[in-house]
Amino acid sequence: MASRTALVYDDEMTSHQLLWNDPVCQIEVPERLFSCWEWLQGNNLIERCTSVPVREGTEDEILLAHSSDYLGVVKNTEKMIKEDLQKTSAEYDAVYFHPMTYRCAKLAVGATLELVDAVVSGKTLNGMALVRPPGHHSQRSAANGFCIFNNVAIAAKYAQRKYGLQRILIVDWDVHHGQGTQYIFSEDPSVLYFSWHRFEHQQFWPSLRESDYDAVGQGMGRGFNINVPWNKTGMGNSDYVAVFLHVLLPLAFEFDPELVLVSAGYDSGIGDPEGQMCATPECFAHLTHFLMHLAKGKLCLVLEGGYHLRSLSESVCMTVKTLLGDPLPCLSGEMAPCLSTLESIHNVRAAHKPYWKCLMYEDTTPLQDLSTNLDQAGKAEFTPADAQPLTPEACETVNRDEIAKTDKFLERHMKEIVFPTPSVRTAAAVDESNTLLLPPSLQTEKAVDRKEFRRVISGFDAKLVEEEKVLTSLTNMMTVLDKIIRKEIINGLALSCAASVSSAMAIKYCSNQKVQKVLCIFLGDIDLEMDVDDGKVLLINVCAKPSQQSSTKYKIFLQWKEDTETTTFFSAVTGFILPVGYSFQPELIILAIGQNQSLGKNGISLLISLLQGLAHSQILTLIQDTEVNLLKDVVKPLTGDFVPYFGTTAPALKENEQIIADLRQQLQQEWKMLQCSV
Repeated sequence: MASRTALVYDDEMTSHQLLWNDPVCQIEVPERLFSCWEWLQGNNLIERCTSVPVREGTEDEILLAHSSDYLGVVKNTEKMIKEDLQKTSAEYDAVYFHPMTYRCAKLAVGATLELVDAVVSGKTLNGMALVRPPGHHSQRSAANGFCIFNNVAIAAKYAQRKYGLQRILIVDWDVHHGQGTQYIFSEDPSVLYFSWHRFEHQQFWPSLRESDYDAVGQGMGRGFNINVPWNKTGMGNSDYVAVFLHVLLPLAFEFDPELVLVSAGYDSGIGDPEGQMCATPECFAHLTHFLMHLAKGKLCLVLEGGYHLRSLSESVCMTVKTLLGDPLPCLSGEMAPCLSTLESIHNVRAAHKPYWKCLMYEDTTPLQDLSTNLDQAGKAEFTPADAQPLTPEACETVNRDEIAKTDKFLERHMKEIVFPTPSVRTAAAVDESNTLLLPPSLQTEKAVDRKEFRRVISGFDAKLVEEEKVLTSLTNMMTVLDKIIRKEIINGLALSCAASVSSAMAIKYCSNQKVQKVLCIFLGDIDLEMDVDDGKVLLINVCAKPSQQSSTKYKIFLQWKEDTETTTFFSAVTGFILPVGYSFQPELIILAIGQNQSLGKNGISLLISLLQGLAHSQILTLIQDTEVNLLKDVVKPLTGDFVPYFGTTAPALKENEQIIADLRQQLQQEWKMLQCSV
């Protein structure tokens, strides 16, 4: 059986290399590809993917994004001697040519297009192309920033022409602004381009005014160009996730792309000399996980930058593991975006408010544009008057020391986040009459009448052990929960005759088993008081009717009502539930679907799918037996064996948006990831 994930690679692309001394270009080396491939081999990931052969991109395909004159320039480098190659390279900014550059650049294009074919045609669900030279800086008539042909831009044009796609999302998480891609699609509303990048108030390369937050596109393309400027270095996991939750995902779900292309630059990862950021490799697993829920899962990642070999390679491995459907590791570090990130989020949302319905109720305007008011002492280049520049030898020593320091950190860090993957992903405990609603391959569990289970149930309410139906329901649930806690399965579900009681029992059992943090999301009416004020349990109740209680840090009431024909729950999930969840960082999730729940199958599928980024993907789903019609829709996202599609999207009602805004305002100091304005 073919893998769900395509992997495209050819080591011939390593023959593109620098032939002379150039301190700017010397970091773009063949080892970037070798290292990624070796780490994928070492983690046994290559054998789990579908290998896609590489071909050359044709001239007609390259001309989809580039001029014929520029194509001719690159083509002519095949026959040049070293001196002429160096002279031609000097005509562009931070670029080098080699006699094999044209061949390698064509292979990079062809590899990217082969990946698009595999994914769009349905041969695989998703995939990654490991290519070089990279592409996102390359413009219609110019090489730029190590980039020769704009692989991702060509891929978008190719998918439009060959498959008639009308909406393509390009996500550029490289640490540099992909100005080449922005220029190509600046007036095109069929392509939504998102880029975050070091900007530092226009002091960082490529130092363009059009890299700032207010460059939203031109003409018909206004609103379809999203720039998130990083105005300082050191951005970490929480900053990256906050931007995805509060900027990219709301707009992307509304855009509803048919294909997602990622300019996957890992110079935004920890230890990279270009990025100087702090995002650890598992962060890219979470970013990938978010994007897998768009475009019915049709996701293509194409390598761009990344110049610390271990950081690059570990991050690529985490990305591929996520594409393959492996459970996600928990994010490390405090989940609290910095003030500079909040400023950028605020400004981007304000700049795009006129163009997106999901932002139409925002009461916000851009903050003061600091890029025009930065005094000289605040500039990145400022050094003390008596400081002496480092010699090339000293610079090399500093770089070696920094590389070694990051290598040691990553060696320790990656050992800490690795955990075993159970051979069974999902198990269910349901009545025999309902097993026909489950996939034949799904493991089913029968209640285990353990003394420990009876003791927990009896301690809660002795009468419960006297009612056979209730006792069976609760022991079914605990059987599945126990397997999740023991890591024998990743997630599971159980039918319940009393969802509130089952949730309380599950929380009690987690406490007995020393599970430190449990996130319980209860959909519908809770008819049982739950004590969750000790900080070990966070309860979020999503209900159609207003609560008689006020929300507190650990007990939150979210009133929500939506039309079952459309899905408006995106704004609640990305704007509130996930930010709170990532702030809390649970060890296990209990999702209970009770009576009078108001979401419908699409909203529930969305919630289950995105929650799998938390708690090592460990989720116990409880379904009230009166809601058994939802069983099939709940099983699919838990098993990972489904095409993620959540129905027709629509903006949330103004009343719903106001409820979210009020809760964010009330709780943003308690849960820092709720902050999306300053």
